[in-house]
Amino acid sequence: MPDPAYVHAAFSSIAERYVTANHILSLGTDVMWRQRVVQRVAEWKPRRLLDIATGTGDLALAISRALPEVEVLGTDFCRPMLDVAVRRGLTRVLEADALHLPLPDASFDVATVAFGLRNMADYAAALREFRRVLRPGGHLLVLDFSMPEGILAAPYRLYLHRILPKIAGWVTGNSAAYDYLGESIEAFPRGERFCRLLSDCGYLGPTCLPLCMGIASIYTAEA
Repeated sequence: MPDPAYVHAAFSSIAERYVTANHILSLGTDVMWRQRVVQRVAEWKPRRLLDIATGTGDLALAISRALPEVEVLGTDFCRPMLDVAVRRGLTRVLEADALHLPLPDASFDVATVAFGLRNMADYAAALREFRRVLRPGGHLLVLDFSMPEGILAAPYRLYLHRILPKIAGWVTGNSAAYDYLGESIEAFPRGERFCRLLSDCGYLGPTCLPLCMGIASIYTAEA
């Protein structure tokens, strides 16, 4: 499991260039993935939404702009990332550890986490904490990287471990943070394994939607 102190230091060091790096490294597909999330969230018609590990606010801002009637709160344990999110226009933020959210039980209709659960020290403990703050019948949505299979697997691993850290180092000045990225993606449970983890943590009806031939996946479940 990831070391929280290392993760905090790594993201603090790249906060100012994080958004730019994401768009370059994903060739802009991260924007498309978030739009898919917004479309799914809109189907649930939430009143209150919690965006966990909001980072620089990409997903929270996309949801707020598309669904202005939704009350969105973004949380993250990395203050430098939250500071960027606030400057970009995210008005409601909370500095908090995702494993110990200082929020009441059953207080949100939807919880989202994009590219953040993979960096947490205990996936199951985090998922149970997210379920605690969701109302009964509320929804969880997780967007994260996964590993493609078949013909794309080998070239993607080459990009992930050899090419991506070099480009990221040039953009952010910290290639080591992106060496960790590849390792964390390889280690993160995906597909059916992640759906089983959701079920084990008490969620109902978990689903997995692979994106771009499995480079990323959207997982949903009901609390």
